[in-house]
Amino acid sequence: MHTDTSRGTFEDVIHSSQPQVAAIAHKLRDLIAEVHPDAIEVPRPTEQHADYGVGPNKISEIFAYICPMQGYVRLGFYYGVSLPDPNGLLEGTGKRLRHIKMYSISEVERPEVRRLLEAAVWERKKALGPQNKVVNLPQKKNSIELGS
Repeated sequence: MHTDTSRGTFEDVIHSSQPQVAAIAHKLRDLIAEVHPDAIEVPRPTEQHADYGVGPNKISEIFAYICPMQGYVRLGFYYGVSLPDPNGLLEGTGKRLRHIKMYSISEVERPEVRRLLEAAVWERKKALGPQNKVVNLPQKKNSIELGS
């Protein structure tokens, strides 16, 4: 994982969290690094979360975020509405955003959490296309240009 520390560090994000919340956040961070070793981490301490993306610059590149809360950690997905969720873990009613509330490390270790992260990475890479500029649509055998 690569970290952009221009806004702060992961430790800055979790510094005021309860010990069990910090432990859950660290476990989620480790899982994200396992699922996508090339993830770009952008800690945002003033916004109390850290973003994880397939690229460093745009909100469109973010596949997940970690947000420590009082008593739990929110694992969020900016494009969560597009993710397969056969176990019904995702919460939220917004246009795109979905999240899971993690109350323990054992919840982080569930295979379906890993599958959601894997699906989120795949969804962003597919949506953004090669080099984050072109989306290949194999079913139509053509491409769509996306703005930079």
